[in-house]
Amino acid sequence: MLVDKLKDKFVELYGDGDISTFFSPSRINLIGEHIDYNGGRVLPAAINIGTYGLVRKRNDNIINLSSENFDLKVTVELENLKYDKIHGWGNYPKSVLYFMKESGYTIGGMDILVKGNIPNGAGLSSSASLELLIAVMVNNLYNKGKIPMLELVKLCQRAENLYIGVRCGIMDQFAIGMGKKDKAILLDTNTLYFEYIEMNLGQNTLIVMDTDKRRELSDSKYNERRAECEEGLKILKEFININSLCDLSIEEFDFLGSHISDDKIRKRVKHVVYENNRVNLTSTALRSGDIESVGKFLIESHNSLKDLYEVTGIELDSIVNAANSFDFCLGARMMGAGFGGCAIAIVNQGKVQEFMEHVEHIYKKETGKQCKFYLAEISDGTKQLFD
Repeated sequence: MLVDKLKDKFVELYGDGDISTFFSPSRINLIGEHIDYNGGRVLPAAINIGTYGLVRKRNDNIINLSSENFDLKVTVELENLKYDKIHGWGNYPKSVLYFMKESGYTIGGMDILVKGNIPNGAGLSSSASLELLIAVMVNNLYNKGKIPMLELVKLCQRAENLYIGVRCGIMDQFAIGMGKKDKAILLDTNTLYFEYIEMNLGQNTLIVMDTDKRRELSDSKYNERRAECEEGLKILKEFININSLCDLSIEEFDFLGSHISDDKIRKRVKHVVYENNRVNLTSTALRSGDIESVGKFLIESHNSLKDLYEVTGIELDSIVNAANSFDFCLGARMMGAGFGGCAIAIVNQGKVQEFMEHVEHIYKKETGKQCKFYLAEISDGTKQLFD
């Protein structure tokens, strides 16, 4: 078993003693892409691949960080948690520790070993998974579990925004921290109002399709797209009283959009407004069991991300087109920031193997790359594991 092997490795690294074990999931987003930083609604869920973490308290202020995914080991003191490029992946745990300390929470030395089974750079939010893992460790070990999960979610988003430098919205951290088994989360990113919706896809299942095209979020055009949206909002505020782009209805955008003279900016705003509406339509369809409509909205979402937001690329378009050409696939779309990473598809449970063979054949022929598939089981959020 994975955890048993990790415990052996932990003892090899740090010696015998009490070990606490945690798991932090990754996430999918059924629909609602690139709108969490525009005050929109999103429909994510935690899934059962993620990051395992083993930890032991220390009696000093030393943090030892080791990962089974990277050769780099990092040792820092709690008095010096500033960003350091040479610490690589270790900056993500450090960012959380930095802001927990700054927020006045109790924190102390720890020996930590982590191992993720999230494909690196695949857009399933491995960074947010690791961030929540560290936050829940500190909460349980040093704060008696008293810090509300929502506060940890906000803290981890702040860490990624201000420490790592990726201007992500709150969706990833929220889904990973607040996830519930078999539930999607309808989240209003503007107010943080949320509700759980049963993820009942009938005779269908969700499949994650990894393009094997790695993306580096902080190096992508993510921040550029965010700036374009902010420019669009600035222009529209001259004509209507709104706080975010997702305050706009489709009718209001159709009436006011011509005031945005820059075609590129106008296209970005159109995607945001229409995508926000698709989230509401998808939520209604999911509640009523109309899974065919859910699939249709996924296809519309991908087309918008391709044509209006321009964040897909050859690999994502190829894998999504291949999926949508399969008779028993209700719909597929890219997921995450784009420029590589993963897509999702809703596929008949009895046709999964045929689907994977169909997509794999077309994708390899068109791109020369080998794709991977994961069955997405909807899981609980970050938590401590007990024997």
